[in-house]
Amino acid sequence: MAKSETGALIVLQRRTGLKDYAESGTILDADVSANLLINIFQKKAPLHDGAVIIAQNKIKAAGCLLPLDNLRTNEHYGTRHQSALSLSKETDALVIVVSEETGTISLAFSGQMNSGISSFDLKQALLSGLSGRRR
Repeated sequence: MAKSETGALIVLQRRTGLKDYAESGTILDADVSANLLINIFQKKAPLHDGAVIIAQNKIKAAGCLLPLDNLRTNEHYGTRHQSALSLSKETDALVIVVSEETGTISLAFSGQMNSGISSFDLKQALLSGLSGRRR
């Protein structure tokens, strides 16, 4: 998605449940696959503007609404980035953002945004974060 500048907002549930956020979207309970994620985030797709929530190796829901702080944390971040930061402040989720303008990959965790990371660095951070270790 980064290479094609397809915007995405993907939430990976950890210990904190995300049921309320999942219920704001369309429940899928589907196996995680690259093809399904690519289809969800296509610009004309009905669910592309919301977040995908992944829990227990399933895409639980798509088109989900995430919290958005009233105070804009960083003016150069768009709505996807702002909502990723907001959710990462409220929960222990890992939130991946792909910018549709630049294809830049970012990862939000614990109220911090790590922007401009490579796919290799994202994989390492996710493996570390999902195993419960600190990055």
